[in-house]
Amino acid sequence: MDITSFSFLSSGFLLGIKHAFDADHISAISTFVTKHKSIRRSYLFGMFWGFGHMISLLVVGLVILLLKLPIPEKTALSLEFITGIMLVLLGLNVLITTNKNQIQNHHYKHLPFCQSFFVGIIHGLAGSAALTLLVLTTIRSFWIGFIYILIFSIGSIIATILISIIISLPFKLITDKFDRDQRM
Repeated sequence: MDITSFSFLSSGFLLGIKHAFDADHISAISTFVTKHKSIRRSYLFGMFWGFGHMISLLVVGLVILLLKLPIPEKTALSLEFITGIMLVLLGLNVLITTNKNQIQNHHYKHLPFCQSFFVGIIHGLAGSAALTLLVLTTIRSFWIGFIYILIFSIGSIIATILISIIISLPFKLITDKFDRDQRM
């Protein structure tokens, strides 16, 4: 691998990390993480969300790399619009569950991870347009393009997991302190 390819792929990893810190990503993952006080569950929410995001990027990216077709602007805008609607619905869900004082839902222990995965998929579809257009316009190798999308996704997954843990820490610490104070 030459230095240009290495630099390109390294920048993909860093851009994946940066991408995870976009406001829409943080707000989406926080809707799941803030409902639970477990660091482990927060880690899992971030991981499932990140894997969903990666799968959609890989699927769309592979189609574009194989067929050499760019995503039409109308399609990209439609996917962004759907993601925006989903973010509004997630926010409304947080408001409703907070107002009902139902921060934890014990009936569906595994469903939130599936929801997190699904939200990641939708989010990845919305972000895939810019990523795949970038890959298509800058490289000619299918394999370098595929590896770029994979490395970008890995950076995004790692950052999303870290963000999930960081968001959950205050909830965990406050709940633990409250529990200790109640025992005294």
